[in-house]
Amino acid sequence: MSIALTGIREINGPLLILDGVSSVGYDEMVRLDLADGSRRLGRVVQLEGSRCVIQVFEGTSGLSLSNISARFLGRPMELALSPELLGRTFNGAGQPIDGLGPLYAKKKADINGMPINPVSRVYPKNYIHTGVSSIDGLITLIRGQKLPIFSGSGMQHNKLAAQIVRQANIGEKGESFGIVFAAIGVKHDVADYFRRSFEESGIMEHTVMFLNLSNDPIIERILTPRCALTAAEYLAFEHGMHILVLMTDITAYCEALREFSSSKGEIPGRKGYPGYLYSDLASLYERAGMIQGREGSVTQIPILTMPNDDITHPIPDLTGYITEGQIVLDRSLDQKGIYPPASVLPSLSRLMKDGIGEGYTRADHSGVSNQLFAAYAYVQDARALASVIGAEDLTATDQKYLKFGDAFERQFLSQQFDENRSIEQTLDLGWRLLSMLPREELSRVDDELLEQYYVHEDSGETAESEAAAGGDAR
Repeated sequence: MSIALTGIREINGPLLILDGVSSVGYDEMVRLDLADGSRRLGRVVQLEGSRCVIQVFEGTSGLSLSNISARFLGRPMELALSPELLGRTFNGAGQPIDGLGPLYAKKKADINGMPINPVSRVYPKNYIHTGVSSIDGLITLIRGQKLPIFSGSGMQHNKLAAQIVRQANIGEKGESFGIVFAAIGVKHDVADYFRRSFEESGIMEHTVMFLNLSNDPIIERILTPRCALTAAEYLAFEHGMHILVLMTDITAYCEALREFSSSKGEIPGRKGYPGYLYSDLASLYERAGMIQGREGSVTQIPILTMPNDDITHPIPDLTGYITEGQIVLDRSLDQKGIYPPASVLPSLSRLMKDGIGEGYTRADHSGVSNQLFAAYAYVQDARALASVIGAEDLTATDQKYLKFGDAFERQFLSQQFDENRSIEQTLDLGWRLLSMLPREELSRVDDELLEQYYVHEDSGETAESEAAAGGDAR
């Protein structure tokens, strides 16, 4: 049953304030009927006694206190759901914008979702192959994981995300998979880039797109990721699909949340963001995972640009607490021409230890990963020392580490956009690079693995000469 009210008391930015309201719930949808016959939608975002604050999705431009009436619809915002979602494009509020007409819904669901009972969650263990050596070898993505990409403005995070989507093996043979892409406050060229990438790779028929562009209403940005995750949960848990959710840019979402919070007069927290930013982000990220008794899964790759490349900024800082690791892109690597410019040392995947090794990837994966991390960490110390005393005054071992570091960046981290490396190629390349170092330096690998995989001096010298020549082991 809907309730109609007239007489708006105040208009403040995207908000309408009504007095004398009763029997209304938080997050309830509101239909605004204008004097000219047009309609707009909103939702209840604040209740203080008989005072009600309504968030207008299309904005309040052209509204006055006397030309509208509000009708409360008695339900939260819902998204129309159907298997026909695949291949369709919607705006940030879930309305079709691809010219194919309305979606014939089999059901509707609250975009805020339902929390997953922790007892019913299945621990993620299945390895997802991305074809990117730095991710597969060192920051392994697991099905059901939430693994964000931390980037800086102007870096190649969109290119990396498109490559992951194109190359990722989300499901096993015979299992159905899908992509849900949410663009949050992006420019038109970014949206066109992803659409073109999906079409060229032939996965558009498996993709659902939600596009909130930079010139769309800012309030719509708060709805976009929730609509996308609702579609992902429906396809995963009711149709048994393995869904990869890509969301960019979470920073734009948080900026919209800050502006919205300010317009409500809420007390700001760190850098002006609302004090509930942590719980709000958690309400998005925690919608990834697998559920006992359900065949599907939801894997999330949220992308966020760090303001001023500051990883301690509230958005990446809070995201790191909620998610199971992060892929950090480094501007200095990007300036060297290395793609993808994944910074190995601050990046991690907290779930990779249970999704790699024998039965998942290869028995030597854990050892190779640990040794590459340790060796590259030593490279940073050797480079710092060389900058002080000069490389020629380093020990012979330290000089080998410097050569290893250059080869690691040029051969292991760097690869072509259309290059899809198998896990065997990635691990074999790791062994070739480790063979540039003396065997006694490889203390994080078992002797049995060293006997089986360590490449002897002639091959190690080959890798060293390729690095010196700027070659690439592709």
